[in-house]
Amino acid sequence: MNGQIFMVDLHRQYLRLQTEIDLAMQQVLESTAFINGPQVQEFANRFAEYLGVPYVIPCGNGTDALQIALMALDLRPGDEVIVPAFTYVAAAEMVALLGLIPVWVDVEPGTFNINPALIEGALSSRTKAIVAVHLFGQSCDMEPILRIASQNGLYVIEDNAQSVGAEYTFSDGTKKKTGTMGHIGTTSFFPSKPLACYGDGGAMITSDPYLAERMRMIASHGQQVKYHHKIVGCNSRLDTLQAAVLNVKLSHLAEFAENRCHVAARYDEALRDHPAWLIPERRSYSTHVYHQYTLRVKNGRRDELQTRLKAQGVPSMVYYPLPLQKQEAFYGFARKGSALLEAEQLTREVLSLPIHTEMTEEEIDYVIRQLKENS
Repeated sequence: MNGQIFMVDLHRQYLRLQTEIDLAMQQVLESTAFINGPQVQEFANRFAEYLGVPYVIPCGNGTDALQIALMALDLRPGDEVIVPAFTYVAAAEMVALLGLIPVWVDVEPGTFNINPALIEGALSSRTKAIVAVHLFGQSCDMEPILRIASQNGLYVIEDNAQSVGAEYTFSDGTKKKTGTMGHIGTTSFFPSKPLACYGDGGAMITSDPYLAERMRMIASHGQQVKYHHKIVGCNSRLDTLQAAVLNVKLSHLAEFAENRCHVAARYDEALRDHPAWLIPERRSYSTHVYHQYTLRVKNGRRDELQTRLKAQGVPSMVYYPLPLQKQEAFYGFARKGSALLEAEQLTREVLSLPIHTEMTEEEIDYVIRQLKENS
């Protein structure tokens, strides 16, 4: 194998887009409109059009987006929020930061997304919201989640940091982009994400004008008019340079997804029905943009396989090594809304393979060969 394989190769992607990226950033440098320059609103408008929603409010990062979304719902300390037990900490962290109570619900074994069948059993009189995290590039099963929320007067926040571009199909044939189905969608533009900038960035997404205005105020110190603060807010904004990068990358988003889907199809074809692992499931209700390609390695051999792959120059990652219910930060106040057997099992089995927009056939072949030879 010639050259190094990366989980995500941002350098090669930059080289391919260099002319467009450099021009976009140079225009910002020449204008010196580094804060709230015209590129920020241009990106917000274009991203809203892409998603098919009226409102996109850019902010500083994906964690800020979750915090601002929760603040906009005017929840009170002690209110409960349903959160999947197998995901990154950000959603649960923001729930706890605001004095709310995370309620862990288990996930589906094949998609790794929250299991809708377990949500109703996790509800209490204090439950006010559900956070649906679209993990690894595929939508949660939103139709039953939205039905449960509607029947119980709950808000739904979609954490769409890993699945921008994925599309959900309802039973009546209606299609909607992830991040647009709940009351608020949030996303991160961290450099490795499906839609990414070259630093930190994030956004909130909604079709509700009231929530849009509240989130816009919260992100700007609680003000509509400068120096007149209507509510308590924070300071969270998308940098103009990052917006310029995002404007370029948004034009290539479909191509990025297509390239990752090609890698995933090669992996599927070569790795399915192997006794050492299970390949990720794809559900008929959702397209998949493959932010990650994640195997479940059987028989307790995940760590051994990862070590062997590393020795052969094949990187891999464990997303995530500890379920949220076992994170020390939440001891004593979070509660379990269901048995969490799948979340615990996944942390012992998941292994994500290299997948990105620039992978060559040679690199894909090498990863497949090393997996088979070292399993």
